[in-house]
Amino acid sequence: MPDVTATDAARNFADLLDAVEHREEHFTIIRRGKAIAHLDPVSRGGGRDVKAMLRRHRPDPAWADDLGAVRSLLVVDDRS
Repeated sequence: MPDVTATDAARNFADLLDAVEHREEHFTIIRRGKAIAHLDPVSRGGGRDVKAMLRRHRPDPAWADDLGAVRSLLVVDDRS
């Protein structure tokens, strides 16, 4: 992941975005000698990826009971 100064990033922002979008490059933005940000491509996961994740993570059978317990703790302040 190449380092880019904040000044260079500002001056060449369109070029950095092109590199991220088209070549999936990653950059670390440096200001005053310290890393302050990463510029990375967004994951392009599709529906197939979501379905695979849901198959790997089965539903928690106690979830509905837990949700009901939390909801019972809510206090509604009716100020009408």
